Amino acid sequence: MRVARTVAELRDMVTGAAGDGRIVGLVPTMGALHDGHLSLLRAARSECDVVVLSIFVNPLQFAPTDDLAQYPRTEARDLELAEMEKVDIVFVPPVTEMYREGSQVSVRTGRLGQIVEGAARPGHFDGVATVVAKLFNQVRPDKAFFGQKDAQQVAVVKRLVVDLDFPIKIIVGPTVREADGLALSSRNVYLSPEQRTRATLLWRALQRGREVYEADGSTAEIEAAMAAVVTREEGMSLDYALAVDPQTFEPPSDAGPPLLVIAARVGATRLIDNFQLTDE
Repeated sequence: MRVARTVAELRDMVTGAAGDGRIVGLVPTMGALHDGHLSLLRAARSECDVVVLSIFVNPLQFAPTDDLAQYPRTEARDLELAEMEKVDIVFVPPVTEMYREGSQVSVRTGRLGQIVEGAARPGHFDGVATVVAKLFNQVRPDKAFFGQKDAQQVAVVKRLVVDLDFPIKIIVGPTVREADGLALSSRNVYLSPEQRTRATLLWRALQRGREVYEADGSTAEIEAAMAAVVTREEGMSLDYALAVDPQTFEPPSDAGPPLLVIAARVGATRLIDNFQLTDE
């Protein structure tokens, strides 16, 4: 495993490893790796000849009120895990390498980046799209791997690939959960034992929404049922509980089953989750 800290080093490593038509896979992360990230690395390892892991806590996707300074940074452990998962190249750039002095150009995500999670975190998806576009240009992967847990991020990245003509296949890995349903997240480390128990209400709310959908409930009934699971619990603050179109995040159409999305604060920690409904 080789570690790059500059774009020049990264490009040299990828060029040297990716000859003879070898397939390059990219797994972009902000570090603090958990089993969800490892599942993406394993998927990349199974499908690609060269696996590149990026670890970069991207300041552009944090609002001034977000937890940028407190976001967990565990580089030594992350590198150990990457070695265990047989990653070929790890890119760990400093902020000054990704955003050089005088940088002005960024990516705008339009309405998709401004609604639902984008409304709760203005500018977040512009920051995501900008750093992902940079990584795509730096690595030039054939495939890039993202987790379903960040469903709106997946929708934004897919739109980015189509609209900016990146010749990259986006692979979406399923959400990895604890036995009680809590979606794995780097922010789970902020939860006290009591808050950790309360956090399972996000999953329970999604499952309640599924039950109402399967009983032919309306969109309004599905959303109300999900919200009720969270709002009745002390110590929980609901941001939204919605049924949306999985590609546009607009209200669902008749084109297919909606995606259930939820965001709530457990104490001071903000968590998100989602569940794709099916007609099966």
